[in-house]
Amino acid sequence: MPAPTTPQLAATAARRDRLAQRIAAVGGGVAIIPTAPERRRNRDTEYAYRFDSYFHYLTGFTEPEAMLVMVVGSDPAAAHSVLFCREKNAEREIWDGFRYGPTAARETFGFDEACPVEMLTSRLPELIGNQPALWYALGYDVAQDARVLDALNTVRAQGRNGVQAPADVRDVRTLLDEMRLFKDAVEVDTMRTAAIISGRAHKRAMRATRPECFEYEIEAELLHEFRRAGSQSVAYNSIVAGGANACVLHYVSNDAQLRDGDLLLIDAGCELDGYASDITRTFPVNGRFSGPQKDVYELVLASQYAALEHARPGQTYDTTHDAAVKVLAQGMIDLGLLSGSLDGVLESGSYRRFYMHRTGHWLGLDVHDAGEYKVKGQWRALEPGMVITVEPGCYIRPGEDVPAAFWNIGVRIEDDVLITASGHDILTIGTPKTVSDIEIVMSDVDDRR
Repeated sequence: MPAPTTPQLAATAARRDRLAQRIAAVGGGVAIIPTAPERRRNRDTEYAYRFDSYFHYLTGFTEPEAMLVMVVGSDPAAAHSVLFCREKNAEREIWDGFRYGPTAARETFGFDEACPVEMLTSRLPELIGNQPALWYALGYDVAQDARVLDALNTVRAQGRNGVQAPADVRDVRTLLDEMRLFKDAVEVDTMRTAAIISGRAHKRAMRATRPECFEYEIEAELLHEFRRAGSQSVAYNSIVAGGANACVLHYVSNDAQLRDGDLLLIDAGCELDGYASDITRTFPVNGRFSGPQKDVYELVLASQYAALEHARPGQTYDTTHDAAVKVLAQGMIDLGLLSGSLDGVLESGSYRRFYMHRTGHWLGLDVHDAGEYKVKGQWRALEPGMVITVEPGCYIRPGEDVPAAFWNIGVRIEDDVLITASGHDILTIGTPKTVSDIEIVMSDVDDRR
């Protein structure tokens, strides 16, 4: 990843300050947030490294083998932040690339202190000792758990020397999840750019799609545009699902040949500076919707518009889903997929045969981002700064009671939506979505990119 910008550094420092305020408000303590370990891919190579989202949220630091420790007393302004990271190593940098080292990391990222990661065993008990609470995500990573528990037991063994161990162990994610739910200006800017990049990739994929090409060829078009525009990775494994494959919700094989007359469902988004985008579009392989395909597509689009009407402050999270379901259920009745009254279909849940998932999720550093959907058992209200996806769908598998014209039609339409003070802002607004817009893009044979 590129070096962090001044706004990014200011944002991570502000988040550490907010976390310190929250910890101080409940009595203080020491917070420990490690980054993710490197993962082995095969015998002697690792997967491309991806930092832990919580750690990155508070630090902006992207190297492995790192840990943030924050010591917070009654005065949050006096909180002390310590980064443990790898030391500079000229030989390893020849093989693996640049390392900040503790000194440069402290100066660049604004920590109060930075130490070599090798000092964790000796320093961690010192930082934990005489703190009222330990804030740590126990159970998240077994290896890190062992390291933290060893330090905690070291402190406990010093009781006769007057050193007290924390009386409480609390999950730091309960504080961070609520913080991460509300995006700051830097996060919104990053997510907006990620959405623009992903939208361009979807448009490129539409222009590249032709009968007899393979799903993986279209996936390659997506990946090309993601990287060409500067994103570092996919946010999740891309779904490029033609024909019947579109009725498999988490289809990722992407190896089938596309057939004339089928639809192609693409669920794909890039990750930019750690932040995810998440877009789904469905379009005809040959560039023109058939009658039944258009009927189902227009139904799903209408259900998304209905859901978006409720994407505003004061509405509860579930209202977008409920609005989409009502439109979808009535449409399923109208198309002959279901029988009975709307109330009956909703009460019985028979619509779930063709629409079996919810209409969205939080979006941010993780594609299914942190944050509770309910508070005290009640769906929470939408508030400015939240980012959600809105993604209704309809998936019609063959069946004796299903009109054959609709067999193997799978449609999903998904956008990334920022809740604002006055309503909402669709971050993915530039991605073609209406039937006419999609057919125009796909007819533009002279401009594939």
